[in-house]
Amino acid sequence: MIGKLKGIIDSYGEDFIILDVNGVGYLVHCSARTLQELPRTGEPATLAIETHVREDQIRLFGFATDLEREWFRLLQTVQGVGTKVALAVLGTLKPADLASAIAMRDKAMVARTPGVGPKVAERIVTELKDKAPAYTDVDPALVRLSGALDEKRAPQPVSDAVSALVNLGYAAPQAAAAVAIAARNAGEGSDVRQLIRLGLKELAK
Repeated sequence: MIGKLKGIIDSYGEDFIILDVNGVGYLVHCSARTLQELPRTGEPATLAIETHVREDQIRLFGFATDLEREWFRLLQTVQGVGTKVALAVLGTLKPADLASAIAMRDKAMVARTPGVGPKVAERIVTELKDKAPAYTDVDPALVRLSGALDEKRAPQPVSDAVSALVNLGYAAPQAAAAVAIAARNAGEGSDVRQLIRLGLKELAK
């Protein structure tokens, strides 16, 4: 299975790019937000990839970050949400905003997505709260901070602690939320080991 692709952007389509990897052109479907963030044709790009294999086709979905890919997977566990709707949600809301909407049960925020009605939005904020227990009863400000971790604005020890928890098998959104809480509790200047220890305590609750 393909997990990452690094190459040169050959061309853009309405909801996809052709990524040239050593002379092979991969058609990769992306959210509107990811398409906007990618560089121009002819420039290098790296995408986290989710591969869907069916009897009649193989489809590749590309994401700017591993966290965005993790949310793409989580969204599809909700009844009535397929790849098209999941991409639309991620094209409308940043991962941090989506996490906030789930933490606050804000179905109206999710319903801003084209093609997502009130019923589907309700299922998303309800079902995903159970899928990502680290967000349950978390201060929304902390959830936004957890989204910022993947946007390269967090201090290095915080980013390293999230990576460590992901390597231990925790989902990226859960790891980010747990470390966000750990960082608040530990205060400034905390090291990676301390953040990992406190993050694991949060995940064990």
